[in-house]
Amino acid sequence: MAGMVAPGRGARIGPLRLVDADPPALPGPGWLTVRPRLSGVCGSDLATIDATSSRWFEPIVSFPFVPGHEVVGDLEDGRRVVLEAVLGCEARDIDPVCPACARGELGRCEHIAAGHLKPGLQTGYCADTGGGWSTGFVAHASQLHDVPAELSDEEAVMIEPTACAVHAVHRLAGFGTGRIAVIGAGTIGLCSIAALRQAGPDSRILVAARHPHQKALARELGGDLVVGDDEIVRVARRFAETSAVANRDGADGIERLTGGVDATLDCVGSAASIATALAITRPGGRVVLAGMPGHTRVDLTPLWQREIELVGAYAYGREPELDGQSHADGAPAGRRTFEIATDLVGPAQLGRLVSATYPLHRYAEALAHAAEAGRRGAVKIAFDLRAA
Repeated sequence: MAGMVAPGRGARIGPLRLVDADPPALPGPGWLTVRPRLSGVCGSDLATIDATSSRWFEPIVSFPFVPGHEVVGDLEDGRRVVLEAVLGCEARDIDPVCPACARGELGRCEHIAAGHLKPGLQTGYCADTGGGWSTGFVAHASQLHDVPAELSDEEAVMIEPTACAVHAVHRLAGFGTGRIAVIGAGTIGLCSIAALRQAGPDSRILVAARHPHQKALARELGGDLVVGDDEIVRVARRFAETSAVANRDGADGIERLTGGVDATLDCVGSAASIATALAITRPGGRVVLAGMPGHTRVDLTPLWQREIELVGAYAYGREPELDGQSHADGAPAGRRTFEIATDLVGPAQLGRLVSATYPLHRYAEALAHAAEAGRRGAVKIAFDLRAA
């Protein structure tokens, strides 16, 4: 109820607490202790704290857990690393690994509630691992990636959300070089624009953003045309060089287009954004759902009548090329998502998206700021553990 009154308010009266606790024990060989430097606040964290996330997650998390999966930290040997948060088969000591993990598609792991760990789809939702909102957690060596010396901590903490955006862009498959719309210009939306511009330099990108600072960043990161979220359908008509049907608006107030953009990245995940994405995507096009949805009520008639593909984009793994090419044995071609993201955050200057940092004891303020980031001119909020 508090989260319904004001986003982020659940942190003050919900089950989130700052405590002194023993650090988690190493679950087995190949595990290491990580001491966070910066740990970001994700939209999924906010949804959990405000109790607006789906109950779908209940069997694949374990309590009590320490949140935090966007992390740059130090190992005991002095290496600076970022965390690839998915707890797949290798981390769970499962042999043989599931087919998805064998292909490098960690986000599709079939065993996130099995193995020698308690259930948890990612670090930050598993009782055995701890999480980034702390002075120490444990991670399997397969989850850790060295940070290049030239990257700042602010750039490094953006690697994980950037990897999510890179994966969403690659879910465009054969649609990634045409006219693309991006709905939402928060962290994932802005990182998706940068990733799309890197992967498809010839694509044309239309962006729907709500706040002035989001619009400015969207243009700087590669958006060709950036408009308010209330203008996107009207502008998409011109952008896609299409027309409207004779009865232009439906009962939902959304203009009916005859065509549309080739694909849309929905980086919000609300009922309104999904409806808009279906309205502006051409027949036979694709909508990639990058924003985490919850319970939504959406008219799927255009999905059916226009034969639009609606696909999800969760986490990361190994990415095929945007043209969908694969190896002959069926394993996806391409590179690890985290490698692509690491190469992107520096040149795109994505560290500038870290708008404010807080010490852990000010967690309620930090989460309120993160929940109102757009309205307050911010993008990414993080906890700073460097002096802890």
